[in-house]
Amino acid sequence: MVSQDLLEILRCPVCVQEGKGELELVRETWLVCKDCGRKYPIRDDIPVMLIEEGDKWQATAIEDLPDPNAA
Repeated sequence: MVSQDLLEILRCPVCVQEGKGELELVRETWLVCKDCGRKYPIRDDIPVMLIEEGDKWQATAIEDLPDPNAA
């Protein structure tokens, strides 16, 4: 599980330049940007904060996101 301290400082790498870029923890396995809707997976308790990864899942509805730790 990602620590609360880390969650408080993590920001969307795209939106932090122009806005707040705050992230919301969803289902303990995804971080969703409150500004742009990009979604970043958490794999093995490590947030994958690559812009390309966020772009890949941006149009996917939260309820359709897969488990990023599934084999």
